[in-house]
Amino acid sequence: MLKFIHAADFHLDSAFGALTAQQAGLRRRELREIPARLANYVNQSGVDAVFLTGDLFDSNSAYRETGEQLLQALGQMSAQVLIAPGNHDWYGPGSPYAALPWPDNVHIFSTREVSAFPLGDSGVTVWGNAYTAPQQPLSPLRGFSAPDGGIHIGLFHGEMDAPQSSYQSITREEAAQSGLAYLALGHIHKRTQPFFCGRTLCAWPGCPEGRGFDELGEKGFYEGTLSPEGTVQLTFVPFARRQYQRLTVDVTGKDPLQAVEAALPPDTTPHLYRILLTGETGEAGISLPALQEALSPRFFSLELQDHTRMAEDVWSRCREDSLRGEFLRELRRRWDAAQETAEKDIITQAARFGLAALDHRDLGGSL
Repeated sequence: MLKFIHAADFHLDSAFGALTAQQAGLRRRELREIPARLANYVNQSGVDAVFLTGDLFDSNSAYRETGEQLLQALGQMSAQVLIAPGNHDWYGPGSPYAALPWPDNVHIFSTREVSAFPLGDSGVTVWGNAYTAPQQPLSPLRGFSAPDGGIHIGLFHGEMDAPQSSYQSITREEAAQSGLAYLALGHIHKRTQPFFCGRTLCAWPGCPEGRGFDELGEKGFYEGTLSPEGTVQLTFVPFARRQYQRLTVDVTGKDPLQAVEAALPPDTTPHLYRILLTGETGEAGISLPALQEALSPRFFSLELQDHTRMAEDVWSRCREDSLRGEFLRELRRRWDAAQETAEKDIITQAARFGLAALDHRDLGGSL
């Protein structure tokens, strides 16, 4: 029985441009700690092989210090490590993969052509390749068929059944005809449930840490076992220190702060949240700065978005024979004609600011 880890898409040295400088620096340090944390897991769990399917670095010109930290962590693993460089960390003369002295237990696939690496005397052969440029459109499994005998695993960074792809799109037919027991993939940051193409089990583990609100929820890697008969069993292992989460809260008829607090799970302190406020509010709307100040201590990072609409009883005043009525009639005409939610939001905010100005009152910082 072979025990393995399949992980991908660390994207070390990501910029985290949407965060404050202090938060971004901390997140980059946390990403650099992924390999050392993974090494501890590997050594404590009796893992035999570690499959890393690309984009470990966010670029192929990563900081040397980052590469050295990865090298040191992988060298501490009591397992054979295999790396298939991806489109971000493609193998080239200046890349960390070519420039650094990798330890003996690490094998890096370095050519666009598929090559084989035998896992000791286990009877398992691992096949893989490397990106040698930022884009590599041809499928690595085109015309590929593993030889008879033994058990075969493939490590590739790419997509599947993606027409016009620049990232090694493999077809399901190619996967089914490959003769591989397991097709370990990288590039897709959202974990997929394992699925079969013929007798070949395929999976993307996703990234081990989210880096934005397009990478939501729990992240981690797959832990797998390979039986002597070639049967693969996978278990997802949550590994992220922080999660990106989106939450929609309807504040109609409610105090916004109380509505948000009631909708939150018990512990949000480590995580990054984008909260969308919806429903109806009065003329004044919501004071986002005040709400942000009250809620921010409960999160690593918090982004609030006001998508509320003005209550119908406010719009009904457009029937007044007054400057206020004329102002509301014109904005309501534009609101009704608007096609996009973002446009309606802007018109709603304009109405709130305009009504506040007509009444000579402060809107209280509402955006």
